[in-house]
Amino acid sequence: MLVTLGRVVRLTPVSDSVDLRRVLIVLPALNEEHNIDKVIAEVKAALPDVGVLVVDDGSTDQTSLRARESGAQVARLAVNLGVGGAMRTGFRYAVRNGFDVVVQVDSDGQHNPAHVPELLRELEHADLVIGARFAGKGDYKARGPRRWAMKVFAVVLSWISGTKLTDVTSGFKAAGPRAVRLFAAHYPAEYLGDTLESLVMAVRAGLKITQVPVAMRERAGGTPSTSPVKSAVYLLRATLALVLALVRRKPKTGSFEAA
Repeated sequence: MLVTLGRVVRLTPVSDSVDLRRVLIVLPALNEEHNIDKVIAEVKAALPDVGVLVVDDGSTDQTSLRARESGAQVARLAVNLGVGGAMRTGFRYAVRNGFDVVVQVDSDGQHNPAHVPELLRELEHADLVIGARFAGKGDYKARGPRRWAMKVFAVVLSWISGTKLTDVTSGFKAAGPRAVRLFAAHYPAEYLGDTLESLVMAVRAGLKITQVPVAMRERAGGTPSTSPVKSAVYLLRATLALVLALVRRKPKTGSFEAA
């Protein structure tokens, strides 16, 4: 069992086929000095053998310092690139350092590391596993234009991938070896590229995508990245992001070469 933010969680065993020493947890972080130490502690408690990399995405606070003090490796970006740019850094770090699997976990405490073993287990049957918020577990809800967009995108991506997906904008994902190599070379850094475009890219590369239900939590602290104004423009921006992903040329074959 694991105590997380005052709750007792029963851990799910990881598959015997997954070597946790070859698993890298990547935490994209922007001004998360109030949360990052707690999230790292949860990851290490749930999965003590995994590697942990915090990608400081141009923070102006003490995020990097708190992450290092908590025992994580830190890659600090000079400017804010967004989640896509941070994750591209994470995938390239993984390739350079011999990790086969990358798991993306938010640094604000909303993703529960206790669910990571469930994602890793599904990598026996898929190349990319999404932790889905709208698949029957937990009570997370999105409202208004944001929720409408999520439903439409889920239908489109389910049709493209040939499998039912209910949460294609989730940032809680596990990538297996084929996906890690693909994303190290071509991971999109544009708005929502880390979610919608990366899924389109994975499908076009012949990767298998699946999902597992997860429960989302409230932020542990700090300032949320969303607001009513941002939610109001989400529908238009996200639709444009999906259209661009669908019309963009398939990336040339090849893999990222580790230096």
